[in-house]
Amino acid sequence: MTESAELMSRFSRASVARLATVTADGAPHLVPVVFAVREGTAYTAVDGKPKSTQQLKRLANIAANPRVSLLVDHYADDWAALWWIRADGRAEVTDDDLGRDLLRAKYPQYQSVSLDGPVIAIEVLRWTSWGLG
Repeated sequence: MTESAELMSRFSRASVARLATVTADGAPHLVPVVFAVREGTAYTAVDGKPKSTQQLKRLANIAANPRVSLLVDHYADDWAALWWIRADGRAEVTDDDLGRDLLRAKYPQYQSVSLDGPVIAIEVLRWTSWGLG
């Protein structure tokens, strides 16, 4: 497996990522998300877990500025085993059934948690990593 393929494979296998968007006043906005990846596009969605609204700040941020980052990382007490991978890209809020299908396939919890909110599709434009050597 090439280094690039290993990087994308390790990223895809991660259970959770942090999604970074930018607010209208330029402040960072960071939230943990579940996600799935296929052919250079990462997907996450607004699901049925308890929230005050489905009109989340991340959706407004993406509408104003589609540049986002997704970060996955691994922490261990053995610091030689630390690593992170970041996917920088352009996000679009959609009603994409492919994204929902990929999320349902990766997370068995979606058999009982509603997944009918907006989908965020992120076209990954650049991969960056540290500590995978």
